[in-house]
Amino acid sequence: MVFNSAAFLFCFLPVSFLLYRLVPGSRGKNLLLTGLSLVFYAFGGLGQVPVLFLCAVWTWLFGRLLAREGAHRRGAAAVGIAGVLALLGYYKYSGFLLSLMGLGAAAPKTVLPLGISFFTFHAVSYLADVYRDREAAERRFGELFLYLAFFPRLLAGPILSWQEARGELGEREMRPEDVSAGLRRFVRGMAKKLILAESAAAAADAVFALSGAELSTALAWLGAVSYCLQIYFDFSGYSDMAIGLGRLFGFHFGENFDHPYAARTLRDFWRRWHMSLNRWFTRYLYIPLGGSRKGTAVTVRNTMIVFFFTGLWHGAGWTFILWGLWHGLLVSAERLCAPAVEKLEKSAPGRGLLHLYTLLAVCVGFVMFRSSGAAQATAFLGRMFVPAAASLSSAVLLRSLLTPARIVLGLLGVVFSLPAAPVVRARFRSLAGEDAAELTGDVLALAGLVVCVFAMAGGSFSPFIYQQF
Repeated sequence: MVFNSAAFLFCFLPVSFLLYRLVPGSRGKNLLLTGLSLVFYAFGGLGQVPVLFLCAVWTWLFGRLLAREGAHRRGAAAVGIAGVLALLGYYKYSGFLLSLMGLGAAAPKTVLPLGISFFTFHAVSYLADVYRDREAAERRFGELFLYLAFFPRLLAGPILSWQEARGELGEREMRPEDVSAGLRRFVRGMAKKLILAESAAAAADAVFALSGAELSTALAWLGAVSYCLQIYFDFSGYSDMAIGLGRLFGFHFGENFDHPYAARTLRDFWRRWHMSLNRWFTRYLYIPLGGSRKGTAVTVRNTMIVFFFTGLWHGAGWTFILWGLWHGLLVSAERLCAPAVEKLEKSAPGRGLLHLYTLLAVCVGFVMFRSSGAAQATAFLGRMFVPAAASLSSAVLLRSLLTPARIVLGLLGVVFSLPAAPVVRARFRSLAGEDAAELTGDVLALAGLVVCVFAMAGGSFSPFIYQQF
């Protein structure tokens, strides 16, 4: 079950919300949410539930060990975290590692459990936070299980550290303004997914399905830009829906995106893109490695390590690793060239140049990310930067993809990927007043919901991109 399905929208969500309002007390509500999360996850396949449950039991048991004083705590933390990562490694990376050793035929026949990259990272966060502060250990298994498996963020985040989540697991308020804001945020995310992301996906999928010989320069750029729009609106749409759902049940998740395509450097891009993953790697890998406290060489080394694992986290394949290393190299170069970057920041032409550089670097990276392998990525990038004449078939395909509706939606995607909408909302709020702005927001959300329902009825099912990770 996914958020953009009729079963979730018209059955699971309203029933869950109604039951949540009827059940008294935080503990009773948490128990209900735990059961609902299990039902939600089971729709993805009953065979995956034991993996989630095993991860939760392992994490809880080692958390109880870490809650006790003694010299054993360091070893318990190491074994506990290693066990969680071994579970992730077995399901996600064993086939890749065996293929590197020429033993691909011996790879275990496994199905990647939905959301495993997310609930295992939550488990590591819990164990690391309890190791740092044993008072943070959770005594009740159900509360910890809810932290790992809460259905709004189970499949694709946002990733919350245990320290961030534990307060609202205990006590939280159910305020009318949270319900209203949550519904508006949910609809905004659904519109991003069903309207903007799906339109861009149709063009991106058609272009990336072509062979190198069929690809023209114009098609290559169309596919690359379309995928940039698709992945942003797909993933930020999911995050908006998750954040909105959390508010419906009294939880306040941190933001996951802040208009990353407005960034002027790759360092700034990563402060805006998948912010919760960036915070996780900073807190649990970059800082323990020494961060930027031990000189330039160590800082560059730590940056490359973090981005290597960021790429690997997204998938067991060379394209993901290359994507991570590409970003690591550029972020490191920006750090080494900080005086030149700061000088460019001081002038409008310099800022424009930095913005173009960042967009180009991100676009090139996403071509690597989307490609089926290094060979396709090389051919695709070659077509982008080495002009090639269009054949008749590629010209026909280009014309068929650039429909008036898709052009309009693409332009809207460009506008909404930049911080234009928040500025307009703030301006309207200051001119019309708080009440009028709230009413307008509710009306627009209702209209957006109607449009999304028609899009669901007339379109084919398309899962969120980050569910596969």
